[in-house]
Amino acid sequence: MEPNVRFWITERQSFIQRFLQWTELLDPTNLVVSIVKDAWKRSLSTVHPDNSKLIPVPFRPAALLPFTAPMIFFSMLSVKSLKSLILPQISFYTYTTVFNIVNGNASYNRRLHESVLLGTGVIASSSFFGLFPRLLQMRLNHVLLKKALPVIILTHISAMNVVAVRSLEPIRGIEVMDKEGNVMGYSRKAGTKAVKDTATSRVVLFGTSAFIPEVFSHFFVRTQFFRQYPWSLWTFKLSCTVLVMGLMVPVSFSIFPQIERIQCSELEKEIQSATEETELFYNRGV
Repeated sequence: MEPNVRFWITERQSFIQRFLQWTELLDPTNLVVSIVKDAWKRSLSTVHPDNSKLIPVPFRPAALLPFTAPMIFFSMLSVKSLKSLILPQISFYTYTTVFNIVNGNASYNRRLHESVLLGTGVIASSSFFGLFPRLLQMRLNHVLLKKALPVIILTHISAMNVVAVRSLEPIRGIEVMDKEGNVMGYSRKAGTKAVKDTATSRVVLFGTSAFIPEVFSHFFVRTQFFRQYPWSLWTFKLSCTVLVMGLMVPVSFSIFPQIERIQCSELEKEIQSATEETELFYNRGV
């Protein structure tokens, strides 16, 4: 059994324990400096649990915050021209698409060209559906709706991005195993649950990270400090985005275990007949 899988199976962690674990693994300095004291913790932050391969540095979980926080900041800015949003939107959805592919379940048969074609289509569609509603936003006069629309769009498309880019998992099924790591088969139901739970975690992550800075900025622009230093809004909003995401990344990763349990009775009949275990395990991904 892959050591990372064994750890997540044997450590029946609560949400708080998972949160504390992720706060250590998500330290961005882990990307360039080996500060994780224990080798197995280093492994948890750099090695894919399905194939034991090293995750490329830009797409390791610890890289999510430094890469996406600036993209979200620029994507949420109020602009007069749609051209100003094209680069931030395309950059954000390109990065998150690749991140979702790299950190998804890799236990099923997936060819490279399938990932490339699927990823390209998801990037194009996510970028289009992310930009098109902003045309409507520029014509809105309702202040509240004008502020809320970008948050709703970002949250919805981030979840749909996970569902689309990992759509092969519910179709082909992913490995389910017993507590000893013995593979019992490939389950489409487990694949569906893995994608659903990960999409939910993205709603929590990006929805909160986009919403709270907008709320705080709404009150900040009414202060005397802003009237004296209008340029400070950018600094305030960027700082707020980074701080909120810094909290929400480990929170969202901790909502569901990376190696999830599923009752055998919820799986396909052929898997139920292959084991006497009452619960099995599968890699949800990140």
